[in-house]
Amino acid sequence: MSPSDADPAAMLRARASQPIWALGLMSGTSLDGIDAALIQSDGVAVQETGAALTLPYGTELRERLRGLLGGEGSAAEEDAVARQLTEAHAEAVRQLLAEAGRTPSSVDVVGFHGHTILHRPKDGITRQIGDGAWLAGLTGIPVVNDFRSADVAAGGEGAPLVPLFHRALVADLELPLAVLNLGGVANVTWIGDDDDLLAFDTGPGNAPLDDWVRHHTGAAYDDGGKLAASGRVDAARLAALLDNAFFTRRPPKSLDRNHFMTAAIAGLSVADGAATLAAFTAAAVARAEEHLPAAPKRWLVAGGGRHNAALMAALRVALSAPVQTVDDLGWDGDALEAQAFGFLAVRSLRGLPLSLPRTTGVAIATTGGRLVLPTKA
Repeated sequence: MSPSDADPAAMLRARASQPIWALGLMSGTSLDGIDAALIQSDGVAVQETGAALTLPYGTELRERLRGLLGGEGSAAEEDAVARQLTEAHAEAVRQLLAEAGRTPSSVDVVGFHGHTILHRPKDGITRQIGDGAWLAGLTGIPVVNDFRSADVAAGGEGAPLVPLFHRALVADLELPLAVLNLGGVANVTWIGDDDDLLAFDTGPGNAPLDDWVRHHTGAAYDDGGKLAASGRVDAARLAALLDNAFFTRRPPKSLDRNHFMTAAIAGLSVADGAATLAAFTAAAVARAEEHLPAAPKRWLVAGGGRHNAALMAALRVALSAPVQTVDDLGWDGDALEAQAFGFLAVRSLRGLPLSLPRTTGVAIATTGGRLVLPTKA
């Protein structure tokens, strides 16, 4: 068989046994926008990282996405928002390639997470919207999407999926350590010797604080943590928030973005509510330490929450080891999750596991993702 007669999908999968270039895309639960990043990998190690950017959501798309959270909204609205979301991701790809001076043909695969609108793994449900086939057509690049459903179908939590990427990044660092991602939901990856991993959602990340600030001020988030820093923590409200069965559940475990709502702090001033919610996120991470196999030598913080000075200060008080941002190691903390889904796309092409029993609770190491190729005109 000549190369022109070969199955393009099979050829791409074969190429992935050597380092290839992937473009990862992530639309996180913070609803701030789309992160896009280039990464060269064989799905086991990271050979190189490339350009990255964030394409902020416009107000209309952000609010339409918010209206779908929890599975709300009609099927027609969900389809319309998925189309708009996919177009926005295609634009992020175009802008990133232009910034990097690259063409679509220089990228082997796009890892497209989509946007999670409902995550209820105990009921066998995780839903991410976004059309991978259409994105492949819009960009001209093969796309791997649908990363979570195979894990949930096999009894896993479907989240978090980034731990294997974290493990690849810390190969040369002193262990054990913990990588904490502060997105809308917070999750931790504990990495020990001999490739030992444990990962789970710790509790709220930025979502309750963002929602509180948005409701009371109209701003999208607490810029730099200034509002939280100006308030006082309500100890009784904080204790009530922490009195939740989630924190005593043994990991792996995961959360929907809206698992923790702001009703428990109703009546507080705007600043005191922000301070209490920031303290809640930090205290939830401290509770997570109870589940770790050994104390980490340090905590490395990624995600948008690392820009919140009040939250970072609370973490440094609450945790028993030094707390740094991943940027201190030369990593791009704003691009990390997008890079992770580029990495996972390559793993998917190779049929390698995306999740493990100690990362999502799945019974056996499980691969996932669905490859779609651009259709020829």
